[in-house]
Amino acid sequence: MNTTRSLSPVRAFHQGSCVTGMRPRALDLFCCAGGATKGLQRAGFHVTGVDIRPQPRYCGDEFHQADALTFPLDGYDFIWASPPCQRYSMATPHARRVNHPDLLDPTRQRLLRARVPWTIENVPGAPMRADLVLCGCQVGLKIRRKRYFETSWQAFDLVYACNHEHPVVSVVGHGTPSWVRAQLGYNPTIMQYREAMGIDWMNRNELSEAIPPAYSEFIGRQALEYLGRAPETTGTLMEQNNGERLRS
Repeated sequence: MNTTRSLSPVRAFHQGSCVTGMRPRALDLFCCAGGATKGLQRAGFHVTGVDIRPQPRYCGDEFHQADALTFPLDGYDFIWASPPCQRYSMATPHARRVNHPDLLDPTRQRLLRARVPWTIENVPGAPMRADLVLCGCQVGLKIRRKRYFETSWQAFDLVYACNHEHPVVSVVGHGTPSWVRAQLGYNPTIMQYREAMGIDWMNRNELSEAIPPAYSEFIGRQALEYLGRAPETTGTLMEQNNGERLRS
């Protein structure tokens, strides 16, 4: 099944193009409701999302309900992929992990044949090369949500070490684990989860499958630099956040 939903018109940017006003095109595989998509949009991409399930709250420019492992990769300047993490997640009991398919390596094999830069995102413990490791505190968010990122260009950046000086929200599973309530001293509301993630359009289940848009915005800007199309804003997201921390 391949259902297309176009959300806004845009002219395509192709590598080597110098036409002002054209946005480069990104493909977000396993997009869910669009946490990564929103960050790529903020970085400057036009984003097409692909997911096997309907995503009525998807926030991108275009959506295809289709299989991410067979969807055509042609016509894009950058590809983002977030294959399901349940097989590797600490939140999944070891005995149940075999019930979840390993889609990471098949995704990587597809991307290795692509002719454009790409990024794979997943959880700590996933069998991948972690070129970048990001957590909420490193991008100005009050959330504990560490994620690994493998990039085709083997991205590198000097960032502050993960350091949560005070208890912060953790989006784990589809409820609120007892250890999260014990750490915080309260049961977070959906509004508090949304604020912590920097996401205001998702329900609780969608939040559990998302990354904060700040992560993909940071990496999306690196991808634009790699493509030779510098971000329009001055300074990287990490530099802006580090500057705020130094002034505080």
